[in-house]
Amino acid sequence: MYRHALLDLLGRYEPRDSHEGPNRARIDAFVRAHADCFERSLAVGHITGSAWLIDRAGTHVLLTHHRKLDMWLQLGGHADGDPDVLAVALREAREESGIDDMVPVSTDIFDVDVHPIPERRGEPPHDHYDIRFLLTTTGSEKTRISDESNDLRWFTADEVLRLDVDASVRRMRAKWLEYHRAESVS
Repeated sequence: MYRHALLDLLGRYEPRDSHEGPNRARIDAFVRAHADCFERSLAVGHITGSAWLIDRAGTHVLLTHHRKLDMWLQLGGHADGDPDVLAVALREAREESGIDDMVPVSTDIFDVDVHPIPERRGEPPHDHYDIRFLLTTTGSEKTRISDESNDLRWFTADEVLRLDVDASVRRMRAKWLEYHRAESVS
């Protein structure tokens, strides 16, 4: 079954706060209940893949000011039938940033989140069951703004705190700082 790889990833994932535990459980139940969970056509919601993309030095994260949602977010998007959520995160990060040279820091999940998407242009409100990975650049860090973005910028951890971002972006920021500290020590 093509959902097994995601269910295995979710089973290995250790939630870091009181929101991620229930989110992981919701995503697991959603994937088990919907054979078409990777399809955008599933009206109640669908799996998405996202990237917390850091620069080679590990000191900046690339965020997009999302055109439809009008807020700063990590890069990412719809699986569109692809059950390989890491490949989805990589594809979406490349499409939305214009950066080709990036790799996963780990193939394990970095963060999970379930968030509502409001009704827009006849599309009913639905949930995104978002699987997020930590990625890093390996070459050029020059960006290109896509049609999906109003803006695209590299931010330091302190600058992220000054943005109007949701709690999940703040949570990923905290995880990134822990990762960066651990890397600096080793």
